[in-house]
Amino acid sequence: MNYIDLHVHSSASDGSFSPEEVVELARQAGLRYFALTDHDTVDGVEQALAHAKTFEDITVIPGTELSCYYQNREIHIVGLLVDHRDPLFLSELKQLEQARLARNIKMVQNFVDAGIPLTIEELQHGNPNSVITRAHFARLLVEKGVCQDKKEAFDKYLGIGCPFYLPKPQVTPEHVLEMIHRAGGVAILAHPYSYQLSRSQVENMLDTLIPLGLEGMECYYSTYDDGQTQELRSMALKKGLLVSGGSDFHGVIKPDISIGTGRGSLRIPEKLLTAIQDYAAHRTQ
Repeated sequence: MNYIDLHVHSSASDGSFSPEEVVELARQAGLRYFALTDHDTVDGVEQALAHAKTFEDITVIPGTELSCYYQNREIHIVGLLVDHRDPLFLSELKQLEQARLARNIKMVQNFVDAGIPLTIEELQHGNPNSVITRAHFARLLVEKGVCQDKKEAFDKYLGIGCPFYLPKPQVTPEHVLEMIHRAGGVAILAHPYSYQLSRSQVENMLDTLIPLGLEGMECYYSTYDDGQTQELRSMALKKGLLVSGGSDFHGVIKPDISIGTGRGSLRIPEKLLTAIQDYAAHRTQ
């Protein structure tokens, strides 16, 4: 059986490996397909596609992971099979990037005002095109000795409700779902049990998002056990959603998560991607 990974990050956002290196890691993991789903960008997709073309055993699925807000709670929607060259899509992503940059500049100033010197250049870590996330702040706080590890950085400084947390612009689910659809992509709710919601609350969220255009849900994820996966698969079947899954690989930023296998037991069958591709093909007919 061939295995896949439909949620992977590179240095185009907050991953530690370049798109080309991610292709190599996916091949080493024995994957047949993987989706590059960097935060609010598709900048790494072209590089990954070009590198994958030099091999016969790995295929890259163009994707992105977009943030939005549901009942004042940040959630993430993965767009799979998006047209990463679509001018309107790229323009809308640039607008999200600029809004995120403004938030990051304000966060940097708040740290500086508190006597913790940080700069945007340090956060970019030699990659001026990277999309800076809170993970970049966490890395830098650890490097500067302010925190012992990433967990402490989020618990004390960067987590929701912490002194230096600033929310991203309040983008609506309607907006990101429309963006994904206009770019020809399939909209998948990322890691539904990662939002501190109960099962019934997740179902209520799905009932809100499905009429807006949500088409699938990640049921396979690095931190989910078999029981949670089956529970989410049943929920997806009940709601008429496509089943997806991914490791949420970031590299050294999440050192316990490997591409394709997550924390060791993750196995995502290729048939899930086949169903998503078939759905997308019939939807455009």
